[in-house]
Amino acid sequence: MSARERRRGSCNHVNLDEAPEIASPSKDQGLVAVDDALQVLEGVDPRKAKIVELRFFGGLTVEETAEVLNISPQTVMRDWKMARAWLMGELAQ
Repeated sequence: MSARERRRGSCNHVNLDEAPEIASPSKDQGLVAVDDALQVLEGVDPRKAKIVELRFFGGLTVEETAEVLNISPQTVMRDWKMARAWLMGELAQ
């Protein structure tokens, strides 16, 4: 086994020309639906929309989100719960 093969491990390499065929259309549609609902939420409550962006898309913790937005972790949790419930209702329609 060559050094290159050892570094590569068990990863599957995908040619960029093949990527569109491999990507799941249902995942793409789901992300588009979340983004659309998030845009509506931003019109209703921009802070809650920002919290969703930071937590869901950015992967930030409650504490990190609170620090970025200069609010308390309790406020982040309260808004996060409300925003998630609101988004679930929007996505269910």
